[in-house]
Amino acid sequence: MNFQYSGTVAAISTAMSDSGIGIVRMTGNESFEIADKVYAGKNNKVLSEQKSHTIHYGYIKDGEEVIDEVLVMLMRGPHSYTGEDTVEINCHGGVYVVKKILEVLLKNGAFPAQPGEFTKRAFLNGRIDLSQAEAVGDLISAQNEYAHKSSVSQLKGNVKDKIQSIRQEIIYHTAFIESALDDPEHISVDGYGEKLKKDIDRLKEEIENLLYTCDNGRMIKEGIKTVIAGKPNAGKSSLLNALLGEERAIVTEMEGTTRDVLEEHINLKGISLNIMDTAGIRDTNDVAEKIGVDRARGHVSEADLVLCVIDSSKSFDDNDRNIFQMISEKKTIILLNKSDLDRVITKEEILNELELAKTRLMTSDKSSLVRKNEIILAENVEIIEISAKNRDGIDELENKIKHMFFEGEISFNNEIYITNARHKNALRQAMESLCKVSQSIEDGMPEDFYSIDLMGAYESLGNITGETIGEDLVNEIFSKFCMGK
Repeated sequence: MNFQYSGTVAAISTAMSDSGIGIVRMTGNESFEIADKVYAGKNNKVLSEQKSHTIHYGYIKDGEEVIDEVLVMLMRGPHSYTGEDTVEINCHGGVYVVKKILEVLLKNGAFPAQPGEFTKRAFLNGRIDLSQAEAVGDLISAQNEYAHKSSVSQLKGNVKDKIQSIRQEIIYHTAFIESALDDPEHISVDGYGEKLKKDIDRLKEEIENLLYTCDNGRMIKEGIKTVIAGKPNAGKSSLLNALLGEERAIVTEMEGTTRDVLEEHINLKGISLNIMDTAGIRDTNDVAEKIGVDRARGHVSEADLVLCVIDSSKSFDDNDRNIFQMISEKKTIILLNKSDLDRVITKEEILNELELAKTRLMTSDKSSLVRKNEIILAENVEIIEISAKNRDGIDELENKIKHMFFEGEISFNNEIYITNARHKNALRQAMESLCKVSQSIEDGMPEDFYSIDLMGAYESLGNITGETIGEDLVNEIFSKFCMGK
């Protein structure tokens, strides 16, 4: 990589609002020189002559005008976040004060930092790899406990270490093959394909394990796409209100009250749910209601989790049966709602209906459209009795969701979860290249065919750590960061 950047940059690193303190950060070769121009301390102290990693009390001045009373932290490169000389000015919070200090720094030679420029410089200076840099952005935007822990784990380098380990093995084999081809008299490749095949199969399994974590990784980062489905007046909106802990959705006894999708974000026991309350699903001639029903069906097809609400005080009917067929390939929790009323439907009846729905799917003309091993009805489907109105059973539901996706608590000390779509794509490309190597070995192709695809895998994995990535993509990645980070 040979990316170009120059100059000393500065930015406000705290939120632009009234607060106790504000931080203005500056990094680059001229950081100390610029700080000397604007800082006034006791005994005429010169900042550029002070030791690294020290804090100094004084004032920031614009000429003779005192801007604020401050603490200034000095960090000399390469022992700083960016790897360059860095100055952090801790001032009183407030929009005017921090903006004024930034203006003074820019007036004396600093340039405005671009979004993510401090972290970008840390990456370009080798302080962190690209997966760690992206983890910084994820850490800032984390909205739940699991996303936070995952980001911290990646920031520590768990993804980097794993990818580097795989790349080292790949480059070893590539170098051996290239050396043998250059010096066949002294280095033999007889039988090498068999040994290479075993190592490639193991590396493919390691990448497969990483790819297996992608769905959970996406949900950790972005939240579980959860759809509340059921026929009209089953209690879907009441369930949303119970989960939110407030009266967000309109609830009436009139069927068809919800005609569009109401979407909310819920932090539930450390995980995030992007939850949608949908229109009641039933056959209808009402044009507006039909649009809502069609949208509900579409959201169900895209959901990570379906909360299927059944009104236990009313008989099971064809609308319920149609919903069961619709959720056949989805992770589903069936909620027998209105447990505070006289029940007409029991858990046993629901299980029987699930079995019947599965049988219909397996034997129908449409069965070819549904992969039999993905029909999950009546297999590990959870059924919970609740009263959304009285919040009975809601705690059980919340615990079940957590267990269903993350098997209770996740330990991020040793486990790796791929939460980044870019990383997932790079892993897939690496897997394709390694599969080509395996195929070449099985087909008895010459050894130089192996090295071509080995290098393809090596390059793809390098995209994750940033070792083989283009400048345009680097700029795009860091442009999504907040200012001052």
